Amino acid sequence: MQNTLHSAATFVGLGLHGGAEVRMVVKPADVGHGIVFLRTDLNERIVARWDAVVPSRLCTLVANAAGASVSTIEHIMAALAGCAVHNALIEIDGPEVPILDGSAAPFVAGLLAAGIVGQGAPSRAIRVLKRVEVREGEAIARLEPAEMLEMDFSIEFAEAAIGRQEKSLNLANGAFVRELSDSRTFCRQSDVDAMRANGLALGGTLENAVVFEGDRVLSPGGLRYADEPVRHKMLDAVGDLFLAGAPILGRYTGVRAGHALTNRLLRALFADPTAYCFVEVGAQTGRKLPGVGVIAADLPAH
Repeated sequence: MQNTLHSAATFVGLGLHGGAEVRMVVKPADVGHGIVFLRTDLNERIVARWDAVVPSRLCTLVANAAGASVSTIEHIMAALAGCAVHNALIEIDGPEVPILDGSAAPFVAGLLAAGIVGQGAPSRAIRVLKRVEVREGEAIARLEPAEMLEMDFSIEFAEAAIGRQEKSLNLANGAFVRELSDSRTFCRQSDVDAMRANGLALGGTLENAVVFEGDRVLSPGGLRYADEPVRHKMLDAVGDLFLAGAPILGRYTGVRAGHALTNRLLRALFADPTAYCFVEVGAQTGRKLPGVGVIAADLPAH
C-alpha cells in the first residue's frame, strides 16, 4: 500500500554547494500525491520526477516551468525510497537540500522518528521488461529485468585511497538502510579546489564529505567502510531511480555512472513503452521492495 509520514520531519543545515543555511520540513501528503517540493520562499511547487530533472553539475536538480528549482535532492530521495515513503510534501526555504553529514542516514532517522503510516490504497511498482542501456564514454547505466531491485556498481579512481571498487546488493527488506544509508558523499582535494574556484562546494567541510588526496583520507575519523565511495554511488542511484515516480523491479548496473547518466537511463526506459509496465504491489511483491519493515535499529551506529 501507499505510505506517508505520521507527522512532519524537520531538517536544518547548510547547502553543500551554495553554503547557505536551509530549513526543510517533510510533511505527510494524500494518496497519489507523490513527492513534491514546495519552495516556501518562492511559493512554487516542483515535482520530484525524472522529467523535471534539468542538467546540473555534481548533483540532481529538479525545476518547474517557472524556473523554480531545488538541487542536491538525491539523498532525501534515497531516504524516502529506502523507507518506502510514497507521498510527501517537502517544504524548503531555499534552493538546495541541506547536506547534513553527507549521507542519507540523518534523513532516514528523521523519517523513522516521524513515523511511516500506510494509507490503505494500493501502490504501484515499475517492472522492467527488457534491457535498456545508456553510455557516455566509459560510463554505463543499465536496467534489466529482475524480480526485485538489485544493484551492481563499479567505480575506478586514480587516487590510491579509492582505486577500483565494486559492490552488488539486493535492496529488498531494508538493505538500503543497513548497507548504504550512512555512506557519505566523497571527492578528491583537487575537486574541492576546482569547485570552490567556480563558486561551488561553499558549504562543504571535512565533516560532511569524505575528501581524498592520493593515498590519504583527509576527513577526521577516516572511512565508515573500506568501500564507502562505491556504497555512496549506490545510495545516489537509489535516490535518482526513485524519480521514476514508483519503486523499480529490475536490476540496475552502474559503471562509473553519475546522476546525469541515471536520469538519461530513466528517460530511455520511459521512451520505450515495451521496456516496462506498471504492476500493483501486493504483499508478496511488497516484500521485494526497499523499505518494508524498516526500523530505527536498522540504521548503522557510528
